[in-house]
Amino acid sequence: MGRRIRGRSATDRRRYDVQTEWSRADVALLEELRRAEAALPDDAPRALLSVRLSVLTEATTSPIRQELDLRRLALDRGCRVVGVASDLNVSATKVPPWKRKELGEWLNNRAPEFDEILFWKLDRFVRRLTDLSTMIDWCLKYGKNLVSKHDSIDLTTAAGKTMAGIVGGIAEIEAANTSTRVASLWEYAKTQSDWLVGKPAYGYETAGAGDGRAVIVIDKNAYRALHWCRVAATRAKPASARRMVKVLVRAGLCGPGLTASTLLRRLRNPALMGYRVEEDKNGGVRRSKVVLGSDAEPIRVADPIFTEGEFRTLQAALDRRAKNQPTRRPGGATKFLGVLICHDCDSNMTVQTTRVSGRSYQYLRCGRCKAGGPGAPHPDDIYAQLVAKVLRVLGDEPVMTREYRQGAAARAERQRLEQSIGYYMTGLAPGGPFTTTPFTRERAERTLADLIKQLESVDPASTQDRWVAVHNGKTFREHWEEGGMEAMATDLLRVGVRCVVKRTKVQGVRAPHVHLTLVIPDDVRSRLLLKRDDFAEAS
Repeated sequence: MGRRIRGRSATDRRRYDVQTEWSRADVALLEELRRAEAALPDDAPRALLSVRLSVLTEATTSPIRQELDLRRLALDRGCRVVGVASDLNVSATKVPPWKRKELGEWLNNRAPEFDEILFWKLDRFVRRLTDLSTMIDWCLKYGKNLVSKHDSIDLTTAAGKTMAGIVGGIAEIEAANTSTRVASLWEYAKTQSDWLVGKPAYGYETAGAGDGRAVIVIDKNAYRALHWCRVAATRAKPASARRMVKVLVRAGLCGPGLTASTLLRRLRNPALMGYRVEEDKNGGVRRSKVVLGSDAEPIRVADPIFTEGEFRTLQAALDRRAKNQPTRRPGGATKFLGVLICHDCDSNMTVQTTRVSGRSYQYLRCGRCKAGGPGAPHPDDIYAQLVAKVLRVLGDEPVMTREYRQGAAARAERQRLEQSIGYYMTGLAPGGPFTTTPFTRERAERTLADLIKQLESVDPASTQDRWVAVHNGKTFREHWEEGGMEAMATDLLRVGVRCVVKRTKVQGVRAPHVHLTLVIPDDVRSRLLLKRDDFAEAS
């Protein structure tokens, strides 16, 4: 095989998670196919190529093979390729087509731009029968076709629809069997002292034993970091988790992405005593618990980083500094999160609760100002001011909903009119059948004029598949009154409306003066367009 080269532009290669390199022969074939495609008529059907791979490595050539094979298939079908949706390192079992980064964008927002979806093999497209059924329904609704190169699937034929269901069922059975095998392996691995599969807890890493088995050994840098944290947490003046994070990052023992919550989760993991653990799914707090063997004793898989005494002392110290967080509100502690922005640091405003003498007080604070900046009390009053401002500016805007309109019927009507006009023009030419008598000529001319008038009345836009904005009869004031504050917050965040919160200290008054300023994008009307989710029920 020839040496692999970077035979594509940077823009093309960016579709792949790694640079999948093309051989000279592949690049030459690609250019040949593109030249042949250029000779297709302007009204040729438009094909979208779907390329998917579960695991992508530097040595992978499958995406290249899939694309070239699909381009040949498109050319054989007389289709022009309008795009390639490459979703690599994506599991078809876990991620349905409409949720994939590239294919999902075409399905949800670019449907008017293609007529067919071509894929290499059904399991490259979907692995669940329910996903296939959803895609078939979507294609029938939008007038699209599904075509597989290696399976007899073509929604334009009854046999193709039947075959799609059969092959999809086989793919789902195969995926279910794989899932069962993986689950069984994990259940077996949990009962073994040998390390068979998975990533060890922080503080440990895998290494090869002399007999080829994988063993768990202590990571030296993590060992130093964990023991420093234990000492810092148990001294007379214990360090906070935030302080620990800063020291560890500055010392280079942990990466810059470390957070206080992640560090605390690591320090509370009983795996640091060398035991096998599993996730404790009781409650909403992420915790790990020790797995017991058949003898009701913990299963040891590695040397301990902490002794049991050190671990208990550390947990007691962490418990003393732990804050009893208030019960989470159903809609979250902060309403309009991502909409309310601090004037000084441009970070999100969030609700923080302070307890004094047994009473709780809520304040809006930001994330980057020192100590969160001056606390703005009574968040609900600030929400009410924001709602009033939004209703005053956007409340009377009509609610427009995006709907899909197919142009097939209008195209067929235009073609009929053009053929009829051609027929009468030929008949009115010298020696034509409509020129034999004045009566037939006059009647044919009237009919021809009527056909021309009908053709002129056909809107060219109506012959194209397109999205149109349709008023649903409501204003956004009515829409938000029905959906409540949550619906308004969702819409404001979606369209990019921001509310800048400026807090100004007032002499002799503890609470700052709060001033709100709405920042509305110039194209807010187009952004407010509501898009129905065709895959909401399937999700």
